[in-house]
Amino acid sequence: MVIDCIIPARSGSKSIPNKNISLLGEYSLLAYTIAAAKLSKRINDIYVSTDSKEFAEIAKIYGAKILYLRPENISGDSSMDIDFFKYHIDFSKKNNIKLPDLFVNLRPTTPLRQLQVIDDAISKFIADKNSTSLRSAHKINLTPYKMFKRDGNFMRPFLLKDSIKESHSAARQLFEDTFVGNGYIDIIDPKLIEKQGVLYGDNIYLFETDIVSDIDGLQDLNDSKSQLYDEKYRYLLNYLEICKER
Repeated sequence: MVIDCIIPARSGSKSIPNKNISLLGEYSLLAYTIAAAKLSKRINDIYVSTDSKEFAEIAKIYGAKILYLRPENISGDSSMDIDFFKYHIDFSKKNNIKLPDLFVNLRPTTPLRQLQVIDDAISKFIADKNSTSLRSAHKINLTPYKMFKRDGNFMRPFLLKDSIKESHSAARQLFEDTFVGNGYIDIIDPKLIEKQGVLYGDNIYLFETDIVSDIDGLQDLNDSKSQLYDEKYRYLLNYLEICKER
């Protein structure tokens, strides 16, 4: 089975300028993500989807491939992930580049990954024949049943549970566990995109991870520095140091 990795790394970012190449210690977020993909036993080719020549040159240093620069119209704040996947598929077909059986999507804003977690996610998705995609997620101590939206001067619950009167005021323990996607790894089937025009489909495999913090602002970047030299991420640094010496 051929599995390629796509790393989305557009240049526009309001929270941190050029966030995807911001430094975490000595190396960029993009570099850590490429390193994790390169060292996976299951991933074949690694492509960075970017609109930036600077990002593209950085990606090449660490072993990723650049097929194109992403157009501006799919690189803005409101652009969706499916836009760059569709573009990559269309470009590959027009240029006689064979599509893989699966895509792994690794976001630079989750830079610290354990190799065995990536490979475990791939193995579990392949083994589950009913899954249309996979998303990593972690459990949170909130539930949508206790959340509200504004309606003029009033607040209305987003969800109501039929079996519980005024469920928005019930104990959290009465509700199902809630998970939030965290960007550690997504697995996408290109055939699903081509046939249905969607990324995930109806049966998204829930791949539960420890709590993962997405790097959105400078404080997140600073918080991640405390984890950087944990032994479980040593293999990333080893790979990046080798790249630097070339």
